[in-house]
Amino acid sequence: MSNINLAADLEAFARDHRVRGKGALSVMLVVNEHAKQRQANGIPLKADDLLTNQGGQVLGLGVAAVQTILKRHGIDRVLAAEGGRTSRGSIKFMRAYVDFLNQHEANEGPTDLASAEKFWITKVEAFFAGKPFTLKLDAAWGIRMAVRFLTAQAVERQKQVPGTMFLGTLIQHLVGAKLDVVLTGGATAITHHGSNESDQSPDRHGDFDLEDVAIHVSTAPGEALIRKCQENLGKGKRPIIITISNRMAAAEGLLDNLGIGDRVDLIEFEQFIATNVFEFGRFTSEGRKAMFAKIVDRYNEVVDEYETDPSLRIELTGGK
Repeated sequence: MSNINLAADLEAFARDHRVRGKGALSVMLVVNEHAKQRQANGIPLKADDLLTNQGGQVLGLGVAAVQTILKRHGIDRVLAAEGGRTSRGSIKFMRAYVDFLNQHEANEGPTDLASAEKFWITKVEAFFAGKPFTLKLDAAWGIRMAVRFLTAQAVERQKQVPGTMFLGTLIQHLVGAKLDVVLTGGATAITHHGSNESDQSPDRHGDFDLEDVAIHVSTAPGEALIRKCQENLGKGKRPIIITISNRMAAAEGLLDNLGIGDRVDLIEFEQFIATNVFEFGRFTSEGRKAMFAKIVDRYNEVVDEYETDPSLRIELTGGK
């Protein structure tokens, strides 16, 4: 197989399996390394052989193994401090890549694994090149000001790249991350979606569906969203709209025009985040910082899994 065809197939694999974040990329590099060793020794590549004795992690997956591979390509930056070991989907990614490599070998003969490694290295370089949003955890700032600092960066980036929806994506995944953090250990599971996925499918009532509640996250709630809320009510759902401060009045007016203003909860985004940061941080400075950091960490995991643009990540400075 030509390297051009291999690269195209790997690109399709990366897209179809959402290989985007540091955890998934770590898995690809380590599994590719296993494949090189087994190919050289004539040993078949089997997914079950690439599990630890306890079966809960990918064999050999860790920061040392990943950094050894990166160093061969002149990369000293740490891809993942945990080397991908704590990634929720590491075994799933491993099995998918093993299946891909085995299928290639069956169809095309031995895969050029050195070229495959170079392909994954380009993905790592792209990951590092994506300039994230930044936030200093400054104890002098209010939580709403910290959130506003993030949204201001998204708005400015949208001005620089017309037609993009950085702000909408940022607030959608921050809302989802906050829900994940505050509901950890509860019976309610949060289902996340990429920002470009439509919520018009029959089994989706909003951006987040929780029990009988449909949560809609929007930077510009218009008539279409208000009609969606009306549909929610007709299906026995309780709609909530989370939006930015300068859209609250317009959304309230649209809800009143349809006569459902008293049946739909309208919540300002910054307040939605700040309230739980204070409550779950137990109203202490360190507690607030730790809670906000948890939300940002979970946000980054969601972005890694559901978005293709690593620049959507948030980089915290100033300690946690």
